Amino acid sequence: MTREKKPGKPLRDTMANRMRRARSVFAAGAPSAMGVKPISLTPQKVTAAMRVRPMHLNRNDVVNGGIIMAFADVLGAAGAVLNRPLQSRGGTLESKTNFFAPGRGPKLIAESVPLHVGRTTSVWQTTVRNADGRMVAIVTQTQMSLPRHSDGA
Repeated sequence: MTREKKPGKPLRDTMANRMRRARSVFAAGAPSAMGVKPISLTPQKVTAAMRVRPMHLNRNDVVNGGIIMAFADVLGAAGAVLNRPLQSRGGTLESKTNFFAPGRGPKLIAESVPLHVGRTTSVWQTTVRNADGRMVAIVTQTQMSLPRHSDGA
């Protein structure tokens, strides 16, 4: 399914429009289904929470590592969106996760900060913690920034 571009003035590259795009990262399919909720969004730091549900757990009753990685990916993507020009697109190029403790409910909290913001890439470090503050994982990911094609792709 393709979206038709609505006629009208192009959006200006303002922080308000970047914030709108960053919030849309959380509203997309997987982040929404996982229950990821933004707490704070700035170009220098993204913070979010995710209530732990039975669907997030593995057979040992702790949060599945893939869920933790996906949770962190959402924050890095939102941070990248806040730092890239409006007329660009992007995605995750690389991701590395170090696990330190089991993820446990009732919720996970994550904070993502940029290690590098350049013209074509940004690198984000996301720390995921249990509600009691115990560090669960650190995820480092590289996000790309590409010009949006005139056909909207």
